[in-house]
Amino acid sequence: MLLLALDTATPAVTVALHDGTSVIAASSQVDARRHGELLLPAVDRVLAEAGLRLDAVTGIVVGVGPGPYTGLRVGLMTADTFGLALGIPVHGLCTLDGLAYAADRSIADGPFVVATDARRKEVYWARYADSRTRVTEPAVDRPGDLDIGGLPAVGAGALLYPDTFPDAREPEHVSAAALASLAAERLAAGEELEAPRPLYLRRPDAQVPKNYKVVTPK
Repeated sequence: MLLLALDTATPAVTVALHDGTSVIAASSQVDARRHGELLLPAVDRVLAEAGLRLDAVTGIVVGVGPGPYTGLRVGLMTADTFGLALGIPVHGLCTLDGLAYAADRSIADGPFVVATDARRKEVYWARYADSRTRVTEPAVDRPGDLDIGGLPAVGAGALLYPDTFPDAREPEHVSAAALASLAAERLAAGEELEAPRPLYLRRPDAQVPKNYKVVTPK
């Protein structure tokens, strides 16, 4: 098994290789505006670090969000392209699950919340029984509308809103290393992973203009 994992659902552009036992190479850069520019060089970098070629990869793992439309689609389209070109399976994983998997050991065995920044003064979030078990569907809400009962929380969304998440902790962004490790664990257990389809949770900002002027040829 050689899994190539990538995620662009948060400001982190993150890529990792997992050989079925452990992560053998990883790269993460935080830049919310350069997902498309940074992703492929990051893939090249982790392959070079591992001394491998892309055609050695046997499966792709991609974070499906939730996340903003523009960034999220970069990772998903890249994963789909690799899968088609190489003729290998593409597996989806919820980005929040990757953050939960990497949660601090002090909270990993108890209930906690994962929250990422959804912009517009909102967060993408879900509740977890432990680092491997999500108990609610991902949602997008204003922090002030949430009552998490004082549970610990991880992710950039939690760190941004201390009034709602008073016990906010690292990691701030997802890592492809965590996604790859979680995917390898689930695949080894015979579990089916999600389809690589985006969790947008809301419509994109771009809209078709209304009442635009129709120009006809003379």
